[in-house]
Amino acid sequence: MSDDLDALRLACDRALGGHGPVRAGALLATVPPDTAVDRYGAGGVVAELEAEVAALLDKPAAVYLPSGTMAQQAALRVHAGRTMRRTVVAHPECHLFRHEGGALERLHGLVPRPVGDRNRLLLRADLDAVAEPPAALVVELPQRDLGGQLPPWDDVVEQAAWAHDVHSVAHLDGARLWEASAGYEMPASDLAAPFDTVYVSFYKGIGALAGCCLAGPADVVAEVREWRHRLGGTLWGLWPGAASALTCLRERLPLFPAYLQRAREIADAVRDLPGVRVVPDPPQTPMLHLLLTTTPERFRAAVRGLAEDGLWTWNEAAPTADPAVQRVELSVGDATMALPVEEVRGALACLAGAV
Repeated sequence: MSDDLDALRLACDRALGGHGPVRAGALLATVPPDTAVDRYGAGGVVAELEAEVAALLDKPAAVYLPSGTMAQQAALRVHAGRTMRRTVVAHPECHLFRHEGGALERLHGLVPRPVGDRNRLLLRADLDAVAEPPAALVVELPQRDLGGQLPPWDDVVEQAAWAHDVHSVAHLDGARLWEASAGYEMPASDLAAPFDTVYVSFYKGIGALAGCCLAGPADVVAEVREWRHRLGGTLWGLWPGAASALTCLRERLPLFPAYLQRAREIADAVRDLPGVRVVPDPPQTPMLHLLLTTTPERFRAAVRGLAEDGLWTWNEAAPTADPAVQRVELSVGDATMALPVEEVRGALACLAGAV
C-alpha cells in the first residue's frame, strides 16, 4: 500500500469491514490500566484469560500463545510425539499448508497430507482416501479460504470420529470459532466437544491485539506450554495481548449473531448488482467473499476514490484464475454494523464498476 493511500486510510471516518482500520489508541484502550501482569506467562491476566477460555470451550485447560501459527504447530508436534506418527491430514487450503512457509516439515519433521478438493469443503467421505494412520486430523471451522463456509455439523462430528477410530486425534483450527458458533447457532463449547484440542484467535473476529489460546487436556496443554518456550513464545510479559483479548472477548462475543445477520443483509442488498457475486450465498458466518468483475487497476482507483470520500474498504483485492475477476473478503464487525447497508451496496457497486 502506498504512503498516500495509507494516509487516506487513517483519515477515513468510516470503514466497510471488521472493526475498522487498526489504530494504536483503540487497541491500547482494550488493556485496562489496572491489568495484573504476568511473569513469563505465569499468573496475572494471562492465567485469568486461560481459565476463561478453558471454561468457554469446556476443556480442562488452555494456554495463551502469541500467535496461532505457533499454537497449532506446537499442538501438532505434541500429538505427533504421542501417536508416534508424522502425517497431518487437512484440507488443501488450510492455513498450516498454505501460509506457514512449510514449517510443519522444516521445523517439526511432519508430513502434510492434503485431502479433498481445494475448491469445496472437506467432508467425511473424503477421508476414506486416507489409508495411512495420521498423527492428527485438522478441521478448520469455518473454512476461511472458501468464504467462511461450514460443513454440515453431523459431518464434522463424523470426521472427528474417523480420527478417533484410527487411534489418532482431532484438532480444531478455530481461528474464527466465534464466527462458526454464530453460523451453527451453537455455543463454542459444543463446537469444541468432538475435538481433542482447539485453537482460537483473538485478533481476528473479536479485534484484540495479536494472540490466541490452545485448549485441551491438561497434560497436552502442559506440553504445548513447553513448546511455547522452545519456540520463543514465552515472553517476559504476555499481559498486553492477554488483557486485550479478555476485554474484547467479553465485549464482542455476544455480538456475533448480529454480525451474521448483517452479513446476510449485505448479501441481500448486493446480490442483484452487476459484476458482484457473493460466496457463499447466503453467508454462513459473519464473513463472506465477494467476486468483483473488475481489473486490479480499476479496483485500486475505486478504493482511492472511496477513501477520499471518507470510506475505507480494502488495501487490495486477491487475484483469481480470471484476470477480470478480483476477490475480496468482508468480515463483519463493529465498523460494518455502523455503516448503512445502502452505503455498503453503493461502495461495492463502485468497486465493481457498476456505477
